[in-house]
Amino acid sequence: MKIKTFFSAIAFLATCFLSPTALQAQQIELLTSGTETSLRGLSVVNDQVIWVSGSKGKTGRSVDGGKTWQWTTVPGFEKRDFRDIEAFDDKTAVIIAIAEPAHILKTNDGGRTWKTVFTDSTKGMFLDAMDFYDNKRGIVVGDPIDGKVFLATTDDGGSTWKKMTTTALPALEGEGFFAASGSNIWYHKKGLFTIVSGGKNARLFDPRGAQSLDITQGREMTGPNSIAIHGNQAIIVAGDYDNQKDTTKNCLLSTDGMKTWQAPVKGPQGYRSCVVYISSQKLITCGVPGVDISVDGGNHWQSISTEGFHVCRKAKKGNAVFLAGSNGKIAKLIQ
Repeated sequence: MKIKTFFSAIAFLATCFLSPTALQAQQIELLTSGTETSLRGLSVVNDQVIWVSGSKGKTGRSVDGGKTWQWTTVPGFEKRDFRDIEAFDDKTAVIIAIAEPAHILKTNDGGRTWKTVFTDSTKGMFLDAMDFYDNKRGIVVGDPIDGKVFLATTDDGGSTWKKMTTTALPALEGEGFFAASGSNIWYHKKGLFTIVSGGKNARLFDPRGAQSLDITQGREMTGPNSIAIHGNQAIIVAGDYDNQKDTTKNCLLSTDGMKTWQAPVKGPQGYRSCVVYISSQKLITCGVPGVDISVDGGNHWQSISTEGFHVCRKAKKGNAVFLAGSNGKIAKLIQ
């Protein structure tokens, strides 16, 4: 115990002395803004191919690392909000439209046309987020219907979807899922998944069952928005949407495969809607109040920008990190 404490102290001191220099190099470069849409969907295929989705039926695509963008308003969906997007290459992507009727759409031609591949008009339907394990297998989560968490899966890249009924998860009163950044669900191989819920109750659902989280909760707009997993490491960020400067219990860390959770020594600066591992020790998180970076596995966070963003993502194949937010704002992390 003493040896572990000693080395932890040394690591902390090293972070304190080294991180200011390292963090000075971290900057947010604005690539584009002004398009009339609030972006919460972001998928980065590689360092060059980026897709976004948002309100007013908008989707956007760049194939040159964010230098130029092609925008599309999906016909018939001009008043709908696409809160999440998953892209597989420069031609193929899937988007979800929140609220009822719930829709999932897919494009195979770079966003020029979109085909509706799933529709559900059930009262109370509200799709929140989706995640794909690979280019074929994916899952979507929605708010509870009749006390059961809505889940559907695909095995063909989002062309068809099947509701999960035999493994329906019971929800607690006032428990739901935030469509904040499309990152509150994580799809593992063999059909296993992890989800974080919020609202009046905040829990983590994984293959071992459901566990309560010691994180902000208790009101409709409080709780976890995002989870990221890196090997045995995991992190959850949360907040109070109605009090976005509040830093109380807005982050949890795990280093043992999500068996136990601890609060960071110094958490992010307020409400955060998305978090991403850049490497095992370097992470980025964002929200309306700004952007934070950690260089010690999430134990200490430092603000690098007060510019607000809803979502951040690292390239699936590459190193680039992009962010997106309101007013069509898209940016890149300069490392």
